[in-house]
Amino acid sequence: MVEIQERIEIDLGKFDASLKRISGITLEGKEKEIVELAKMYASDSGAWLRKGDLYTSFSSIAYAHGLMDSILKMHGLIE
Repeated sequence: MVEIQERIEIDLGKFDASLKRISGITLEGKEKEIVELAKMYASDSGAWLRKGDLYTSFSSIAYAHGLMDSILKMHGLIE
């Protein structure tokens, strides 16, 4: 079974992969704002992880993924 800290670390890596997937896309207006917000949540997740607050870290990276998924979906990069 994957422990929560390991799961957060995996999810942080997956978030970085999502950023790479959108790197070639021209984002405009609110899309840029959503990506920046997602980046802030991912950064917060790393900070909470380093502080040992695993629950807040996990919820932060989960929210970051949700925001990023909306951008990926709008551009047809996920179903």
